[in-house]
Amino acid sequence: MSALPLMAHPFLDAAPRSLIQQVASLLPPHAGAHVVGGFLRDALLDRPTNDLDIAVQGDAVAIARDLAAALGGSLVVLDEERQVARVALERQGHAWQVDVASQQGSLLEDLARRDFTVNAMALPLEALLAPDWPGRVVDPHGGRLDLQRKTIRQVSDAVFREDGVRLLRSVRLAARLGFTIDPATALAIRRDAHCLDGVAEERVRDELLAILACPDAMAHVYLLDDLGLLCRVLPELAWGKGVAQPKEHYWDVFRHNVETVGAVEGLLSRAYQPLWVLDAVPWNDDLAAHFQQPVTEGHARATLLKLAALLHDVAKPASKTIEESGRIRFFGHHTLGAEMCRVALTRLRMSGKGIALVETMVEHHLRPGQMSQGVDMPTPKAVYRYFCSAGDAAVDTLYLNMADYLSARGPMLEQKEWATYTGIIRHILDTGQRQHEPSLPALLDGHEIMTALRLTPGPTVGRILEAVREAQATGEITSKEEALALATHVLESGPEAHNA
Repeated sequence: MSALPLMAHPFLDAAPRSLIQQVASLLPPHAGAHVVGGFLRDALLDRPTNDLDIAVQGDAVAIARDLAAALGGSLVVLDEERQVARVALERQGHAWQVDVASQQGSLLEDLARRDFTVNAMALPLEALLAPDWPGRVVDPHGGRLDLQRKTIRQVSDAVFREDGVRLLRSVRLAARLGFTIDPATALAIRRDAHCLDGVAEERVRDELLAILACPDAMAHVYLLDDLGLLCRVLPELAWGKGVAQPKEHYWDVFRHNVETVGAVEGLLSRAYQPLWVLDAVPWNDDLAAHFQQPVTEGHARATLLKLAALLHDVAKPASKTIEESGRIRFFGHHTLGAEMCRVALTRLRMSGKGIALVETMVEHHLRPGQMSQGVDMPTPKAVYRYFCSAGDAAVDTLYLNMADYLSARGPMLEQKEWATYTGIIRHILDTGQRQHEPSLPALLDGHEIMTALRLTPGPTVGRILEAVREAQATGEITSKEEALALATHVLESGPEAHNA
């Protein structure tokens, strides 16, 4: 047991107590249940969590199955061979996960097999309900001292060779807790970085996205690179190291990609420095809620925007050309980059929805800055077509574009230029949202078009309908009569006219 001074832990006065009481009453006496892992760590740190980790003696899957039935939860077998199962349930409007694992050997032997000291502590489940529970924690590896020191330290020299995903987990824990990685552990990570190669891609994906979801993701992306892990996860990024860019860019391609992650963070957290940058950026409660929307595997738009930022210029090395004048160009890097993103994220087993969102952002990340001619604002038609083609990623791409601009300029950023640029972005955002307002009544529907023009269902009707919608959204027509006249004109002009 640790001799560290005890502290109050108000976290356990809330919802977890009732669940712990229920679980303790339902477990068989022979289970010898102990609270372990992240739940105990977070409880000692007074960090709320909805994940309860329990080690039991005996058949964990059978015990978890009985728990799920008694608690009205659902059972998920995470690892049949190692006897690890999860019970997912709801309590007081919150989703809970109770992970049950079979204890490997004695309690001390089980803790010795764990990854980091801050996760290698245990406490009898019933003891967690006692007021003096912090003083009863079993802590054979100094985990509580490392909590005080804010340090991630490996339990043994073999932890990464036993499970390569722990390499990424070390960075994820450091990012989530605001801790640093112990120097000896960092050396072991660099030495064993190759162990990541055999890890299931889904597990790699989950750790990467969890790191990007943390508040200081950019610093931890740099840490991943320093530890030799980043380019094992996304080898495409390595090609950008040392690749020079035009004089408008402060960083090489690789650092520009990573710095764009930081720019996204600064914009979305409203913490960018200098503060005058944020004064010019569109922001309101609706936008804040937009970026918190879950998209895939429980991850929010903000996280996938950071992923798109990390990958947005991934194709620049492959598309780089240098003209006789010395001018550096990256023709088509946005299109090739979108394809490379699709390949990389498919490799990481990301969902189709997640891939589509990132791919679209990368494909269109240059477009907001290219829509205006000189000092003029983009036309209503240009804005409408941008929102149509970018679709669900339109708003996200505007913020990727601004983050791209910020990281390109770096310390060279000038306030007047930034204000002008963000004025264009604000115009695109406001105009696009107004044009695509759901409450805008349609002047014509497909049935009316077929009746008036004596058409049968088919692509022609869709083409005419889209032309009418665009003209209405951009203010070119305002009445049904004008809509019918336009429909007739589009039909007579042929399919090429509207797309010209």
